[in-house]
Amino acid sequence: MSVQKQSVSFTDTAYAFARELVEAGEYPNVSAAVSGELAKAKAERERERAVLEAELERRLALPVDQWEPVGEASNVTTGARAHLAAKTRKA
Repeated sequence: MSVQKQSVSFTDTAYAFARELVEAGEYPNVSAAVSGELAKAKAERERERAVLEAELERRLALPVDQWEPVGEASNVTTGARAHLAAKTRKA
């Protein structure tokens, strides 16, 4: 595993949290705490993505007659169309 050196800045709250993790013995230093917590965050995102994908696959496997109605397609996109129109007017 290679190591990339990078200078970063932290808010007081974030730095205090990293120090707490070190002082609690969870990590040997702040650098390890940051790396470890980023690895945990990445794993959690990947887990959430996998859960979402599995749920989408499950729902898509249902017969069409078992799908729940979401309303008219025009109602689903109305907000998005209004937002895009407002952005176009500002430009």
